[in-house]
Amino acid sequence: MLDGRGLALALSIAAMLGLRAVGLLVAGRLRPDHPLIAWASAVSQATLSAFVALAVVLPGGAAASLPLAARLAGLAAGLLAWWWGRGRLLPALLAGLAALVAVRALLGG
Repeated sequence: MLDGRGLALALSIAAMLGLRAVGLLVAGRLRPDHPLIAWASAVSQATLSAFVALAVVLPGGAAASLPLAARLAGLAAGLLAWWWGRGRLLPALLAGLAALVAVRALLGG
C-alpha cells in the first residue's frame, strides 16, 4: 500500500507518461506554427524562467554559499553572452560561470 508521498509520486509519473504519450501521438500531426505548439513553447519557457529565478534568488546546495551579487553577475554575464552570441548556449554558460567566479573572488568568497 502506498503512503501519501508514494501515491503523489506514482500519480505524477502516470500523468507525465500520459502527457508524453499524447505528445508523441499529436506532435507529428501539428505544424510548427500551430497554436498548441506555441502554447507548449510558452509554458516550457515560463517554467525554465521560474526555475532560473528560483536558482538565483533562493538557491540550494553549494550555490547557497555564493553571495547574491555573484549569482546576479553570473546571470547578467550569461544573458549578455547569449544575446551577443545569437543564442549560443555554451559561450553563455562559460561567460556566466566566469563572472560568477570572478565576482565571488572579488568579494572575498
